[in-house]
Amino acid sequence: MSVIVVANPKGGVGKSTLATNIAGYLASQGHPVLLGDADRQQSAKLWLGLRPAAARPIGSWDVSADVIARPPRGASHVVLDTPAGLAGWRLGDVLKLADRIVVPLQPSVFDIFATREFLDQLAAHRASANTPVGIVGMRVDPRTRAAEQLAHFVDSLNLPVLGTLRTTQNYLHLAAHGLTLFDVAPGRVARDLEQWQGICQWLDAE
Repeated sequence: MSVIVVANPKGGVGKSTLATNIAGYLASQGHPVLLGDADRQQSAKLWLGLRPAAARPIGSWDVSADVIARPPRGASHVVLDTPAGLAGWRLGDVLKLADRIVVPLQPSVFDIFATREFLDQLAAHRASANTPVGIVGMRVDPRTRAAEQLAHFVDSLNLPVLGTLRTTQNYLHLAAHGLTLFDVAPGRVARDLEQWQGICQWLDAE
């Protein structure tokens, strides 16, 4: 079983969007997938409740912000959406479970500073010392100065940047129906699927 943790203590960076679409991708590859939601807002759990029966199945892993136990057996892949403010013993519990950590990052100075501190915590934490960590730029417009600041920041990291995702209504419209990019005809979301290629390759790597 592979546990993929989507984490960043900064709120509003797109963790739930990333977690649900990762789960959707893994399900599209035929994997038995569970999605856990430790965020008090329960956005990912709500999304699961909207998922149509005809879509590829994604099971629910019942977790809470206070108790994060090992996921149940029966799935080959588990995706965990984590809360804002993740730190201390909660962070330690999550890192003990993680086989891979995906860190979403938006191109703003506030997100960059918060994420820098979080990445330093990951590097210092014994439980995550050998756990692969990947960065995903969220809501990135390459034409902006903010995108330049983000590029400068990620260049300073000794971590892979898996991809940068644009701002688009596709994620919002699909989420409203419990769907992901990987549940609809590729032609409808071709530009977005192209941006996901590096993320998918990283997820598939042994």
